Amino acid sequence: MKSIYEANEDNIAKAAQVIKDGGLVAMPTETVYGLGANVYDAQAVARIFEVKRRPTFDPLISHIADFDALPEYVEADQRVWALARRFWPGPLTMVLKRRGSHAGVDLACSGLPTATVRMPDHPVAAALIRQSGVPIVAPSANLFKSVSPTTAQHVYDGLGDQVDMILDGGSCPVGVESTILDVTGTTAVILRAGGTTREDIEDFLGERVLLSHGEPDRPSAPGQLLRHYAPGHRLRINAEKPQENEFYIGFGTRDGDLNLSPSGDLREAAANLFAFLRQADTTAGGRTLAMAPIPEYGIGLAINDRIRRASHD
Repeated sequence: MKSIYEANEDNIAKAAQVIKDGGLVAMPTETVYGLGANVYDAQAVARIFEVKRRPTFDPLISHIADFDALPEYVEADQRVWALARRFWPGPLTMVLKRRGSHAGVDLACSGLPTATVRMPDHPVAAALIRQSGVPIVAPSANLFKSVSPTTAQHVYDGLGDQVDMILDGGSCPVGVESTILDVTGTTAVILRAGGTTREDIEDFLGERVLLSHGEPDRPSAPGQLLRHYAPGHRLRINAEKPQENEFYIGFGTRDGDLNLSPSGDLREAAANLFAFLRQADTTAGGRTLAMAPIPEYGIGLAINDRIRRASHD
């Protein structure tokens, strides 16, 4: 059965019907491919956890395409609206207090009193959400803890025909997941570094933004577990040079079997990260993996977060 479909107008309409009927659709976003379902369909949301083999204590992100959808099930104050107008659509997810109660939303939020919401900056995702007529809850479209997918083929390689439709919108330009920002308190806190940088958020708010790695055993947002985004091979990070019998992923002037960005461009490195981890996993054979040091600023914060979790033993 065919699972990968070109993301044209007809197929987006078919995918929207799949969402309405309680099915699962993998959709491209600017960050990674998401495994989408109707957030108000509890059985569809439960199927996401089942297909991904993801524990239900790890909450999911809801995706919207229009600002009018925001106050439907979350509380949005003046600061939230200001952040939304500045950074949406884009790779920023906000943790917000929930409104009301619904079985599907409750499952997606792992029973927490908060919901995580974002507006993806991708025409296919936006069209699918609008035509579905509901927010689409969508974690990364891969098996739990494995390397995130940045192409439609990555999705199929990991999940196969368990997904009703995979919309092929090409490679994801950002390449790492969204930044998750908790704005439920007086001070904004980053719970997961991602495609929107800490520096940009601080510049906009005019205040310091805290950084928290959360509680791995009780995550309040996706991506907080100690081991996540992991390849099959053991990974050594901050490696100045390769050791014997290592497949080396370089950066900048540190060259290797692959190089995330020969010019030292962190945006290019982020876009290549997951695809290169998959390629290294496939071609390393009996070798282990090693990765060059990545600067800890800008989107480098997100890259380092992913590779630390990918290398956690």
